[in-house]
Amino acid sequence: MPEIRRLDTSDPGFASALAKLTARDKAQDDAIDASVASIIADVSVRGDAAVLEYTAMFDRVKATSVGALELPAAELKAAHDVLPADQKHALAQAAERIRAYHSRQGAESWSFTEADGTRLGLRVTPLERVGVYVPGGKAAYPSSVLMNVLPAKVAGVPEIVMVVPTPNGVKNALVLAAAHLAGVTRAYTIGGAQAIAALAFGTATISQVDKIVGPGNAYVAAAKRRVFGSVGIDMVAGPSEVLVIADGSADPDWVAMDLFAQAEHDEAAQALLLSPDAVLLDRVAASIVKLLPTMPREKIIAASLRQRGALIRVRDLAEACALANCIAPEHLELAVAAPDELLPHIRNAGAIFVGHFSSEALGDYCAGPNHVLPTARSARYASPLGVYDFQKRTSVIAVSREGARTLGAIAATLARGEGLPAHAASAQYRIDS
Repeated sequence: MPEIRRLDTSDPGFASALAKLTARDKAQDDAIDASVASIIADVSVRGDAAVLEYTAMFDRVKATSVGALELPAAELKAAHDVLPADQKHALAQAAERIRAYHSRQGAESWSFTEADGTRLGLRVTPLERVGVYVPGGKAAYPSSVLMNVLPAKVAGVPEIVMVVPTPNGVKNALVLAAAHLAGVTRAYTIGGAQAIAALAFGTATISQVDKIVGPGNAYVAAAKRRVFGSVGIDMVAGPSEVLVIADGSADPDWVAMDLFAQAEHDEAAQALLLSPDAVLLDRVAASIVKLLPTMPREKIIAASLRQRGALIRVRDLAEACALANCIAPEHLELAVAAPDELLPHIRNAGAIFVGHFSSEALGDYCAGPNHVLPTARSARYASPLGVYDFQKRTSVIAVSREGARTLGAIAATLARGEGLPAHAASAQYRIDS
């Protein structure tokens, strides 16, 4: 029988139980970080040779050069051309929706001129080279290709380098097809911390990028954290999460399957249900028992639900919203009769799925908004991946002669107050001229 814990916010030990349930495994993080640090240091020194050794070791793919691990543009196109018609159509429709949504996000340069002729502004330009990591372990993710590459293309990034592990040399045709459709510039069959290091520092074969984006396992997340500063990163992602707020109007089978959809990512994924309706919680528990044996990834789902899942009874929907804001989940579903009434009360979530028909799975593939989202409570301060992540903003300051007198007096006064006489003199020179 599937195991999933039952919690109640009215129980005295609820707060500590929830804290334990949502906590990250710091001991595991430390062990992974030590391993990743060694790999990154090695790749930064030995470059291609280290990448080849780790690819042979971890993915069981041997090659004589990193160039031999490159996926030619012709191979990407060929994978797209031979896709079954339904897959090709679905990929194209998803790409178009993602492109259309993100086309509304881009910032534009602006400026204004003051009365004395001083011009101030902001110049928005795309990054020059971006690295996109695409997972390739327990499942293949063509959707991640679209979600990471298309915003970069909309932003105007001229060079996009994709890395994707191919354990035992097995390539996923949909991933390759998505790379062609999205407009990847170069692609390599490497993964793990060694791929992140190669992108961050560059090798004889792989050019250094300006920013690395895309989800991965705990080793990839640790590697991105390590190389941040040498390059930009989108975020340090943890295991995937969904939190469902439901009332008695929800279909228990739908809710159970939405929990499964998140749990099947991997055993560390988290699926939580909050409801004030005890009957619904019982019905969802029964649906889990009924439906889980029909799932091809039953063992992964069961392990996820057992280790990190929970059915939580709350006092009312207001408490559910407050608890959701505290948990700050990656995905939040409002499976209630009046979801728009709850929406204003949600502050912390990577993405909000409003109403019974807005399943999180649609957001993963084709709704349009990005599925690269903040996890591990970082939705309190972070945002979904978007066009803005592939643009940089540069201040533009063009001071007129008259403006230099006014601003120079202010700057000189403040600089002397800070004990920086050269700053004061630099500003004063313009006044005296």
